[in-house]
Amino acid sequence: MIDPAIGLVRRQALELDLENREVDRVLDLVGDAKLVLLGEASHGTHEFYRVRADITRALIAHRGFNLVAVEADWPDAYRANRWARLAGAETTAEEALADFTRFPRWMWRNRIVVQFLTWLREWNGSRSVQARTAFYGLDLYSLHRSIECVLHYLQKVDPEAARRARQRYSCFDVFGEDVQSYGYATSLGLSRSCENDVVTQLVELRRREADYATRDGWIAADEYFAAEQNARVVRNAEVYYRAMFRGGAESWNVRDRHMMTTLEALLAHVSGTNGEARAVVWAHNSHLGDARATSMATRGELNLGQLTRQRGPDRCRVIGFTTHVGTVTAAPNWDDPAELMTVRPSLPGSYERLFHDAGLPAFVLPLGDPELGSVLGGPRLERAIGVIYRPETERASHYFTARLPQQFDAVIHIDATRAVEPLEKWSRHELDLPETYPTGV
Repeated sequence: MIDPAIGLVRRQALELDLENREVDRVLDLVGDAKLVLLGEASHGTHEFYRVRADITRALIAHRGFNLVAVEADWPDAYRANRWARLAGAETTAEEALADFTRFPRWMWRNRIVVQFLTWLREWNGSRSVQARTAFYGLDLYSLHRSIECVLHYLQKVDPEAARRARQRYSCFDVFGEDVQSYGYATSLGLSRSCENDVVTQLVELRRREADYATRDGWIAADEYFAAEQNARVVRNAEVYYRAMFRGGAESWNVRDRHMMTTLEALLAHVSGTNGEARAVVWAHNSHLGDARATSMATRGELNLGQLTRQRGPDRCRVIGFTTHVGTVTAAPNWDDPAELMTVRPSLPGSYERLFHDAGLPAFVLPLGDPELGSVLGGPRLERAIGVIYRPETERASHYFTARLPQQFDAVIHIDATRAVEPLEKWSRHELDLPETYPTGV
């Protein structure tokens, strides 16, 4: 029996011309939203990166968006941000992305991100310092890198405060770079927690904001803001690594709450310097599609998309991505070299198979229509490929149940896709530290 949803999708889908990179139909769906969340169904698909970048360029150029926040570690993305805003010493985008050394490097060290950052620097070139569009990271895995950044900042502005910070952060020294060992030991009561130390350091830094952030105009304010965010990363990463070994949903929720806190801080910071903030967020569907409409909720998990909608549903649009078949850049296990892997055809009964059966190569589907919401309400299967792909156990490893019309405001389906192109191929690097071992998304 033919699924009655197929005909409805065919009638309501808005075809996309990927060849000519037309995204006007997507912009029409954004409307007057000031926050646009753009997902991806994998961390290694060329079309997801490219279309997302095309939409973002259009939002910046034609809708006044001035902030791009991505699923990346704060200090690594901050170097790219400085270059894109004409403040870094690097000569190319590839150099500006050089701090992305840990697995999975291809997520940000790829050709599409290079092209986008290069365009963003050119766009910013004709604008005042305060009016330049920013590119920031939202994630929290960079505990040790963020410690280094806080100490470096304080050594410049307040050497005595740097001495106190170094003493507090030395709580982690016994574990070296292995923060997983720290989380394991403290969760079992084998070692004292560093929680009080990192909280005290963040509180002290915030108390000195009025002094530090006003010493040299806008530059001082931005440098202080970056240091405060690094101190917040350390504080929340410490909580995250302790939560990892307690099981359940806690560590996932710590991470997405941190992303939300960081996004709110970014919106306030950009509004304070530019008068208004309009932000685009890049992250996996699993972080941006409302968790309440997926099986994540039954596990007690929330996510950034849910928190954003709860903050102001009328101000945001959440757009997901799906694909049926193709190739993907991923790894079979954590810290394995990146591979060009074949994506199996989507499973019967999934949203991806339904969209494939509609027979359109690429389209955006608005999900606000009541009839569509009823017919597609599900739940149905939905696929999520992170940085790890295990096709031999795909049903168990990469599918979950969702109600798509409640999960997203619109979905972009590209039926056949190919792998994103990394800047380099590599084997395990000496800087691939274990602190980055989280989930696959």
